[in-house]
Amino acid sequence: MKWVGKPKKRMEAVSSWGNTPLATVDPEIHDLIEKEKRRQCRGIELIASENFTSFAVIEALGSALTNKYSEGMPGNRYYGGNEFIDQIENLCRSRALQAFHLLPSQWGVNVQPYSGSPANFAAYTAVLQPHDRIMGLDLPSGGHLTHGYYTSGGKKISATSIYFESLPYKVNSATGFIDYDRLEEKALDFRPKLIICGGSAYPRDWDYARFRQVADKCGALLLCDMAHISGLVAAQEANNPFEYCDIVTTTTHKSLRGPRAGMIFYRKGPKPPKKGQPENAVYDFEDKINFAVFPSLQGGPHNHQIGALAVALKQAMTPGFKVYAKQVKANAAALGNFLMSKGYSLVTGGTENHLVLWDLRPLGLTGNKVEKLCDLCNITVNKNAVFGDSSALAPGGVRIGAPAMTSRGLVEKDFEQIGEFLHRAVTLTLEIQKEHGKLLKDFNKGLVNNKAIEDLKVDVEKFSGSFDMPGFLVSELKYKD
Repeated sequence: MKWVGKPKKRMEAVSSWGNTPLATVDPEIHDLIEKEKRRQCRGIELIASENFTSFAVIEALGSALTNKYSEGMPGNRYYGGNEFIDQIENLCRSRALQAFHLLPSQWGVNVQPYSGSPANFAAYTAVLQPHDRIMGLDLPSGGHLTHGYYTSGGKKISATSIYFESLPYKVNSATGFIDYDRLEEKALDFRPKLIICGGSAYPRDWDYARFRQVADKCGALLLCDMAHISGLVAAQEANNPFEYCDIVTTTTHKSLRGPRAGMIFYRKGPKPPKKGQPENAVYDFEDKINFAVFPSLQGGPHNHQIGALAVALKQAMTPGFKVYAKQVKANAAALGNFLMSKGYSLVTGGTENHLVLWDLRPLGLTGNKVEKLCDLCNITVNKNAVFGDSSALAPGGVRIGAPAMTSRGLVEKDFEQIGEFLHRAVTLTLEIQKEHGKLLKDFNKGLVNNKAIEDLKVDVEKFSGSFDMPGFLVSELKYKD
């Protein structure tokens, strides 16, 4: 039968839609990316949860791995064509254990979580039933939303607090350090099934042995969320959660300096002898965690992320990464000491890791005002709750991290200069608040056409522009000045 209707339009040539550069296909997005690159290399990046990853990681992220579906585990997929994807994921899992100095007979790892929050919820789903009890560090004490946060008024903010019964433990209000005695007292009363250690704004190391003692006394599992400090743990520059914890979760893009992804480590093999425990007992986390990740909570893994993570883990096993992690701690300490030398107050009076938490309340300032002014100077920090705060939108502190700028090659003296920039920024914030008032709408008026802010921005960009930038070539930027 002869077709007599309108002739079919020819499909667009593959080369025109599939092999054309971004700048041609979507100049608007390309231009915004170029502006973001310029912001990153000309600014001072102090967000404690951010870092600058390598060109090799970015190359893997932008690879053809994103095209492939691979639901299931290596060797047991729901789709064909995964022979190379299986090799990539197995290599990533093997490198994850090596990077954290773990024996495959004692530990396993799932590298499929899309990021840290999904990793945490998958771990909870694996070992808990709805309404089981958990304990994590309170958010204003330096914890994380996914550890069961709810407001003082009882509003459940995190899904963790919606689906599980959460009782937070806190820092000592006088010292800022975790109150381990009070934690134990609470745990023995509350009897949680899971205790979570790890945080997002706690500047001190963790006493995992003490957490283990508390967990054993109340019959709880112990989970560490090492998202912020995983790079330090891999480099053996922080206490080792794997010695004491049952499960360890992490993101991969903070101090580990990889792509945005997540991992769940879990104990496997025989359990150590314990009173009341059957002989020859073994850990049963592996199947539960794998099932929780897929099919319970996720679909197909993001294979471009897993491939990029494998690259980052290889880089984390180099001698240079060990030097980097040590320098991160030294830089955070140098910045903290400089700020304290100016009379400023830091939570716990210093740091043992990659961040400092600056308490602005003695100055009569809120973190959102300092963050806003710093943004205008191309210094990126984030407002952060300090113990005793009741508002997450106008908290009393700012969190400052060293990983990103350390990745650009900065050392202690450079972080002291950053401290001087921050001192100027806070001084300006105080002057503007004094002149225009404490209300944010009034304060914002003082930010407009402010020459002192512009002068600080010029100095910041001149300083930052003198350092190398990982991930892309500054010489190829569209916006260089």
